[in-house]
Amino acid sequence: MEAITNKPFRKICKKYGADILVTEFISSEALARDVKDSVIKMGFEEIERPLGIQIFGNNAEALVKAVRIAEKENPDFIDINWGCPVKKVAGKGSGSGIMNDIPKMVELTKIVVDASNIPVTVKTRLGYSEDSKPIVDIAERLQDVGIQAISIHGRTRAQMYKGEADWSLIGEVKNNKRMHIPVFGNGDIDSPEKAIEFKNRYGVDGILIGRATIGNPFIFQQTKELLEGKTPTIIPINEKVEVCKLHLEGLTELRGERNAIFEMRKNYSGYFKGLVNFKPYRLQLVTSTLYSEIQNLLDQVLDIYSEQEN
Repeated sequence: MEAITNKPFRKICKKYGADILVTEFISSEALARDVKDSVIKMGFEEIERPLGIQIFGNNAEALVKAVRIAEKENPDFIDINWGCPVKKVAGKGSGSGIMNDIPKMVELTKIVVDASNIPVTVKTRLGYSEDSKPIVDIAERLQDVGIQAISIHGRTRAQMYKGEADWSLIGEVKNNKRMHIPVFGNGDIDSPEKAIEFKNRYGVDGILIGRATIGNPFIFQQTKELLEGKTPTIIPINEKVEVCKLHLEGLTELRGERNAIFEMRKNYSGYFKGLVNFKPYRLQLVTSTLYSEIQNLLDQVLDIYSEQEN
């Protein structure tokens, strides 16, 4: 969730009911070198708690330095990302690339746990490839070296984000009698209904919702409503526009106007999904390079679609 789970968006997700938040993943080596952008990524506000700072890397010395730097920010936990499948990360043996070397994965996790004064959690995948899905064993071994929770994405590194997530192995981890730490499931949760269905079916302690939150922080509120036996709220257009503007404003404060405009482009489809004949407005929103023009376009969307709602 690089460039997605930044502070402005996390605060919005918290407002709509997200229970636990995690920062964008941060390179341990970049933190060790005091790279400005990586240091900024660690920043958060008290309202976001409980929150974990998420790190990645495959060098023991850099990971230990990153933990010590991250702890100064006083997060609630450190999260190790052993799940990212993208080439620039996994290709260097970080993220899910470490799943080619499980002993090293366990060793580095223990080093981080031993170096940390706060709880350490792990996010990972089923395995590296279709013929290697040792997640049940991996989960036990990571638990044995001291992690306090594990989150599992139901795909292999080789799958990237293709095909369907296989939750059956996530269920096996949760139902393993040797496991006593919380087990969270992740992958293909794109609706409140699916979140609750999968939680009940596989017995996990919680659900991680990732890509489905892009432009749709409302999914947390709607999932909780459904969990309570209520009908999920249909978010009105005025609220969607208001939150979208708040998101853009927060990103601008954090990243500067130019970067914010580009980073927001991936969010518009989510915020305004389902609006009839929205395509011309989306095209303008993702091509505009002017903050004021985007604000005007959002006002137009509000005016036009408010009339349709009424």
